Amino acid sequence: MEWLDRPGKEALQNVLQVAMQHGGDFADIFVEKKVSQGIGCEDDKIERLSSGVDVGAGIRVIAGEATAYAYTNDLTVEGLTQAAQVASHAAQGGAQGQVVDLRPALSPVDLTVELPPDQVTVDDKVAHVLRANQQARSMDERIKQVSVMYADVVQAVTVANSEGVYMEDERVRSRFVVHAVAAGDSGIQTGYESLGGTVGFELFREKEPEAVAQAAVNRALLLLSAQPAPTGKMPVVMAGSAGGTMVHEACGHGLEADLVQKGLSVYGGKLGQSVASPLVTVIDDGTLAGKYGALRFDDEGTPGQRTVLIEEGELKGYMYDRFTAAKEKRASTGNGRRESYQHKPIPRMTNTIIAPGKEDPTAIIKDTPRGLLVTRMGGGQVNTTTGDFVFDVAEGYLIEKGEVTHAVRGATLTGNGPEALKVVDRVGSDLGFAIGTCGKDGQGVPVADAQPTMRMKSLIVGGTGAAEPSGPQIRRIEAMPWNEDVDGGYGRIRRR
Repeated sequence: MEWLDRPGKEALQNVLQVAMQHGGDFADIFVEKKVSQGIGCEDDKIERLSSGVDVGAGIRVIAGEATAYAYTNDLTVEGLTQAAQVASHAAQGGAQGQVVDLRPALSPVDLTVELPPDQVTVDDKVAHVLRANQQARSMDERIKQVSVMYADVVQAVTVANSEGVYMEDERVRSRFVVHAVAAGDSGIQTGYESLGGTVGFELFREKEPEAVAQAAVNRALLLLSAQPAPTGKMPVVMAGSAGGTMVHEACGHGLEADLVQKGLSVYGGKLGQSVASPLVTVIDDGTLAGKYGALRFDDEGTPGQRTVLIEEGELKGYMYDRFTAAKEKRASTGNGRRESYQHKPIPRMTNTIIAPGKEDPTAIIKDTPRGLLVTRMGGGQVNTTTGDFVFDVAEGYLIEKGEVTHAVRGATLTGNGPEALKVVDRVGSDLGFAIGTCGKDGQGVPVADAQPTMRMKSLIVGGTGAAEPSGPQIRRIEAMPWNEDVDGGYGRIRRR
């Protein structure tokens, strides 16, 4: 992607010197140009075709525990200097910062894109949307509504900081979602399927538009004939296809260092302690090429990393950005992320997974006399301080005598994140991913989460009227696959 009047290395170094002219321990500049395109089909026709360009820079100065942040969409030397002066006056104090020569940063992560979105015509993109729409509407007369969304974003980024880091990067993400509504004797049911990653238009080599549509329609039709979910405590088998919503929400956020340092995490003060079953290993891995949360560098110029958070049940570490890492005299784990140049970076997940085990997933089901099989998660809510959660099940089945029998609807899972991980007694060798836009502190960033098939010995399964978790730190997770997210795309789930 071409830049117009992109600030050079020397200009950024001069701006950093201005930012630290009144003192400060650290300063950085985040320069961004983002081009996005979205296409939406509703009511059997293209209802939305949008594109946009956003350009700007954010300048941060840290002095002790204080952070000053200023941003501008004027990328001239004068514009950047003015923003740097604002930040410098707001962050007086700390050591007199010395800006060193900027040097290029290197990353081991290869995120090469084969078919850049800007090299694909709008007509081709629209054609893929219409193919999915036609497939979904032709499958069954009970399908009453279909929504198809395609989105891509190309983000060119430059980061420079007072420690000498200089990074240039181009990030590409593409996403495709089909949402189907079916009506029958049992009422109205919905189904959706999504596809996405740090890829270009080669996204559709993974799955054709028709296949995405078929999956969404089949899920909606299945729920029309599904029986009411059973209630009570029982074993719950989470299939790999369910994705890692639970590990992301009920576990992952509690392992972000800012929440730990603020006393808002159930995992605070537990390093080295057993916090999960010995079968559970949790990893945040920004180096998984092609996955939706993958990155060469985070938004502070730190290379993407693989961070083991929980290893065989033992808490090993947290996810840090530069600010939270400095508080503990640690190195950043490459988790400093931001929505755009208008936001300062904070610790965020990338691709968060429960590592696969060694068991045959089918054997786990066969060894479960009675329970619930969850193959797709929906929305819900989480208390980030205690880990208490209530999750909706978008697709689930009853397990009877080791066999998967009929589909169920209206199921919810209620429990506590750390406690749920402690009762994991079987872990399969598979691994399934899901994508989403994760919201925190008013910022949304693209993420992926994943888990293998695993069994929890006992969770509370209830109807849709389950009570909310108590406490002030409630996070609501809404299944909104048809809604627009922060980069102009559409997501499987928005977490906020």
